[in-house]
Amino acid sequence: MKKNWNVIFAAISVILISGCSSFQQRDQLASFNSAYTSGDYNSALKAMSFGGSEKKPVDSRKHLLELLHQGEMYLLTGRYDDAVKAYDLAEEGMKYLDTEGALASATEGLMSVMVNDSVRDYEALMSEAVLVNTYKGLAFLASGNTEYARVEFNRADDRTRRAVDFFRKEIEEQQAALKRDARSGNQKALMVRNSLDNRSLQSAVNSQYGALSGWSVFPEFIVPSSTYLHGIYFLANAEDSADYERAATSLSRAAQMTPESRVLQADAELATRLASGTQILKDLPPQVWIIYENGLGPVLKEVRLDVPLFIVRGTRQAPAYVGIALPEYTERSAVPGGLGVADASGQVVQTEKISDMGKVIRTEMQERFTGILARAVASAISKAILQSEAADQFGPWGQLFAAAYAAATTQADLRSWQGLPDHWEATRISRPENGKITLLDHRGDVLGNLDIPQQAFTLVYVKRPTLKAPATVIMLDLQGKTEATLTRMPE
Repeated sequence: MKKNWNVIFAAISVILISGCSSFQQRDQLASFNSAYTSGDYNSALKAMSFGGSEKKPVDSRKHLLELLHQGEMYLLTGRYDDAVKAYDLAEEGMKYLDTEGALASATEGLMSVMVNDSVRDYEALMSEAVLVNTYKGLAFLASGNTEYARVEFNRADDRTRRAVDFFRKEIEEQQAALKRDARSGNQKALMVRNSLDNRSLQSAVNSQYGALSGWSVFPEFIVPSSTYLHGIYFLANAEDSADYERAATSLSRAAQMTPESRVLQADAELATRLASGTQILKDLPPQVWIIYENGLGPVLKEVRLDVPLFIVRGTRQAPAYVGIALPEYTERSAVPGGLGVADASGQVVQTEKISDMGKVIRTEMQERFTGILARAVASAISKAILQSEAADQFGPWGQLFAAAYAAATTQADLRSWQGLPDHWEATRISRPENGKITLLDHRGDVLGNLDIPQQAFTLVYVKRPTLKAPATVIMLDLQGKTEATLTRMPE
């Protein structure tokens, strides 16, 4: 009897921990978004703070999500060294993305999902890891450290190239684990495998999400904005023909992902001419790139589905409809229109969309969704078995309590990096002779004026999450010879 009470006490503890953890996570993200969408980046940073001891190293795995947000808020407030430190810790917390064999912890990890994904440490998307290196590269450039910026842009490019193999290995490991354990007589693995293969479950999931093959995705994994920044960095900092080839390759790849963009096509052509020697760098007038992070990127919402799972009861296997909770990305909003860039003559050039965050995420989720669904099914089966065992040991009251436990802990993991944009826009102009340009909003009204320094390559990096927030403008020397300036428009 004492053992039974221990089981009940443990279950109650899990419900309380799961509920508190989920509430705290959602409250923290809500507090962040309230400040972030109004442009109050210091309060947004405070919402993502966490306690700790100066004598102990930061648990970067546990605090990964907070570190991602902190890095971006430091960047948007001009604290570039702090941004690098936060991103360094975040990258340390994402080492599992670089460790072969730690992709999908086979049976033990997949089969022991007795609560839900939200109680696990946050698992960053590969696209988020790519952006960490990109933002860290920008932070180094902003502080005038071109050597370290080169390292980070190369890391972002390397992660992009390795992502395809990462997803392939992740899926193969998961499928091999299920197959191996089902053959070895592991009943839970057999139930999960049979349920996932069931057409009725696939139909229920497809009715909510649509067939994965029909999602609007890129033909290959890529974060076009990161690949684009990699390309223009190496175009501006080429030391030899190999660097020009890197620039041409990256800018051509970005252009292939968005073939309708005249900006991307023009940059790819420029890099190709420089790489082939048909364009001489000294004959090129000073260039100014304007890159605009616009709006609020996709966030997760919870979808609950009743799906048929195959549960072993005694000596027979029978379908039972059980509820599962899955995450689904939903679009937020963008700031209307783009940015206008006017020179002293009154000539105006508009930014063009070069990358869509929703498409980036859908491309990755198409690869990850099988694993997310498998964990949700494994969790539901574990809880269904628990209800059956509780009924056997405790009767109707035990079954009722187990059902309450299942309902309370069936939740989707809704955590994500909230500070990413809806999309990126860009344009490129030759530096005006007087160095003066004016940024215009979507209505053509003046946001603010900039004096572009007399330098070969300038990057004007603009971020605006909502119309309520001012635009943060970071003006960088793409060759990293001088420190960046930061302004907010309108002031």
